[in-house]
Amino acid sequence: MKTIDELLSEGVTGKRVFVRADLNVPLDGTTITDDGRIRAVVPTVKALADAGARVIVASHLGRPKGAPDPAFSLAPAAARLGELLGTDVAFAEDTVGTSAEATVSGLSDGRVAVIENLRFNAGETSKDESERAAFADRLAGLADVYVGDGFGAVHRKHASVFDLPKRLPHYAGYLIATEVGVLKKLTDDVQRPYVVALGGAKVSDKLAVIDQLLGKADRLLIGGGMAYTFLKAKGHEVGISLLQEDQIPAVKEYIERAEKNGVELVLPVDVLVSSEFPDLKTKAPANPTTVAADTIPADQEGLDIGPETRKLYASKLADAATVFWNGPMGVFEHPDYAEGTKAVAQALVDAPGFTVVGGGDSAAAVRTLGFDENAFGHISTGGGASLEYLEGKTLPGLAALED
Repeated sequence: MKTIDELLSEGVTGKRVFVRADLNVPLDGTTITDDGRIRAVVPTVKALADAGARVIVASHLGRPKGAPDPAFSLAPAAARLGELLGTDVAFAEDTVGTSAEATVSGLSDGRVAVIENLRFNAGETSKDESERAAFADRLAGLADVYVGDGFGAVHRKHASVFDLPKRLPHYAGYLIATEVGVLKKLTDDVQRPYVVALGGAKVSDKLAVIDQLLGKADRLLIGGGMAYTFLKAKGHEVGISLLQEDQIPAVKEYIERAEKNGVELVLPVDVLVSSEFPDLKTKAPANPTTVAADTIPADQEGLDIGPETRKLYASKLADAATVFWNGPMGVFEHPDYAEGTKAVAQALVDAPGFTVVGGGDSAAAVRTLGFDENAFGHISTGGGASLEYLEGKTLPGLAALED
């Protein structure tokens, strides 16, 4: 995989460089609530612009249905990128139409433009290879060189991620190079003890990665909504907690395999419960009750790990040489259910080894709860991409850059 440093050494002055970024940031109307993904691509964009390239930044945002939708415009992201770069960033109001062509044609050396949401064109996400190819051909007409730096999208076989690099000289940006280097530390060159903390809502989202980790990790800590399927698999009452009944056989098999492989599988010993899901808009007090994890009342729902579990998980992370964390421990968006996620984040800060926050809700939680991002070894920009890499899958966006 060629890197951006090789491209810069070859010279980029006057070249049109297409940077596939991940500007898929959360929005409240037109207000960006977390600009982490935009900040992550700044080093690549700045290096190219400083070297005299004409930089065309492209990304998706949200899930528009193959047509323009103002709610998913990249205009706020383009404005924020300009603020972070300290320069004006041009914005094209389409992807491959007259606005994009005019905007790119108007770039001078060292200037930056952002084109509109790639998913406003159905060809971006189409499963029809000819439709994707046609869109990739039009994107290729805007540029001379391709730089892949949208790690959060490399697990998608989309036109700008998979098809476009085949049409242009292609290189990996700084973010992708960093992300891949980190993931190799979690797969090929692991320092032990290796502890993995997994949370989030659905155990089905994590089954494949658990399957892989049962042969690699020393400890697995399970929290979030997925924990209740594990507790049910051990024969415990889970009340009205989030439960995937159809996954219980697989979870039972994993529990048995963990014991056979000598992997310490750690489940909550107490949880915070309530008969009602909290109001995440008003943040009204929820007044949860703490109960033992094996005595959840039939009319109650588990919404966070309890204080004893927080202590337990912190102790299991205290000597870790390598930590990977993906998925919150509870409904962290509400202050009454944020302490479990906060405790795991603090344990990563305190851990002596290399700590990785695996993107998605975990990265959002770290920022929402006020942690210093520099206190962690790495905060990934791609939760889904990170998990699929750890599952051993071939990621289309990385495969395209390796050709």
